Amino acid sequence: MSHTSESHPSSSVTPGSSEAILLAADVIRPILAEPPVCFGVLGSGLGALAHQLEERVAIPFSEIPGFPSVAVTGHAGELVFGYLAGCPVLLQAGRFHGYEGYSPDVVVAPVRVAAALEIPVLLVTNAAGGIHRLFDPGTLMLISDQLNLTGDNPLVGPVRKGEIRFPDMTQAYDAELRAVARDVALEMRIPLQEGVYAGLRGPSYETPAEIRMLAHLGAGAVGMSTVHEVIVARALGLQVLGISLITNSGAGLSPQKLDHTEVLEAGAEAAPRLQRLVRGVVARLGVAEN
Repeated sequence: MSHTSESHPSSSVTPGSSEAILLAADVIRPILAEPPVCFGVLGSGLGALAHQLEERVAIPFSEIPGFPSVAVTGHAGELVFGYLAGCPVLLQAGRFHGYEGYSPDVVVAPVRVAAALEIPVLLVTNAAGGIHRLFDPGTLMLISDQLNLTGDNPLVGPVRKGEIRFPDMTQAYDAELRAVARDVALEMRIPLQEGVYAGLRGPSYETPAEIRMLAHLGAGAVGMSTVHEVIVARALGLQVLGISLITNSGAGLSPQKLDHTEVLEAGAEAAPRLQRLVRGVVARLGVAEN
């Protein structure tokens, strides 16, 4: 089911502004049949999960104040409410990226909207390049920590209402939620690695020298998203669970040339495992909620 709107209010507000966040929340709130247990952000090639929701209602980004359209292949460009494993969730199918020229405020706008809707958990997924030599394409990596190497931070500027000026990032990725994910993976016999995610701005892939540098810094995987969303989530008090799908080996670790088509193909192959894992985690969140 799709939600339609007669007007397109997004053109009248500044994307990423506090006004846009509140207006977006007002547009989305009517489709929430009940409070979602989590807000899920779906990375490149992983949007199929949004089509598996029961009683799904979708709102295109074009109908949400302050949300730009999505131009990256593999990103649908809509927010979807529905039920996964019997639990209400709100999913973001498609991302805004800094490498497209968007400011950090625009990139993290959906997370700020989720907080305005009082959704307690951010479940973030991404497609990433493997740096650890055991992380072959198709590997699922539970994110234990992150390196923000984008050169920017979405909290720069005046402190927004409800946000902390200096959020503690010691447990950026919630330890209890990671334990839940590990338990679910064990029960479902889904191989699950764990490691640090390095976020760079992009859009070029990393050089072999940069991959070697990231390995020395302790990164297990690298991508072009996620870190800003997690910083804002923590500033707003949301619990965060992150999972990377390794879609390719980092430059210099494989003779293969890096290509976005490869990312989408690897995502399609491994997506069923990630979907099963997310479904199991969401079911646990629903139990905890009740």
